[in-house]
Amino acid sequence: MKLAITGASGKTGFRVAEEALSAGYEVRLITRKESKIPDSIKGCERYELSDTNGVTLDYALKDCDSLVIATGARPSIDLTGPAKVDYLNIQKQIESCKRQKLKRIVLVSSLCAGKLIHPLNLFGFILIWKRFGEKSLQKSNLDWTVIRPGGLNENETNLKNQNVLFSGEKTQEEGSIPRRLVAKACIEALKTKDSIKKIIEVTSSEDNPKTNMSKAIKTFSI
Repeated sequence: MKLAITGASGKTGFRVAEEALSAGYEVRLITRKESKIPDSIKGCERYELSDTNGVTLDYALKDCDSLVIATGARPSIDLTGPAKVDYLNIQKQIESCKRQKLKRIVLVSSLCAGKLIHPLNLFGFILIWKRFGEKSLQKSNLDWTVIRPGGLNENETNLKNQNVLFSGEKTQEEGSIPRRLVAKACIEALKTKDSIKKIIEVTSSEDNPKTNMSKAIKTFSI
């Protein structure tokens, strides 16, 4: 199975690539030309794009079976960034997937996507545009899964003691999760048929009971 990853040079994206390799996927990295990637994934096939438009993105996705979208706007003084990255570029990727007959997409979004009153919205309405991006995917007729992580952190110590809380849409508003566990959740979603057409919110804690995505999905409806 060939998996494409957009945003593969990002802090979450490169971890998705590492987890995909560990799971046996053939990985194709899709990055900007100026992006640097860690040594751990330098052996992967790589496509460098100056944008995510038309023919260039189609070419990058050709012959792939699935896509993880790990792009995302960061809080900055450019208030147009969220609209461009979290909505317009998501739409472009969806349309390219359709043209390339690529059916399976996992999108990394954010907890509280769509919520109006939130500090993150001071930076160009990030959460509002993330929800627009999600809606584009929901309307696409593709086999999609949205992963909504809580606050992301770089902690990779004692991951075995961190149990993920998987829940349905609008059920969590706070909490955090290591990026590594978000990456693992993306790969788990690709392998979990019941995750198709689901929005899954994820945070982690040592206090959560141990479970997996498939079992958790059976306990909530979206």
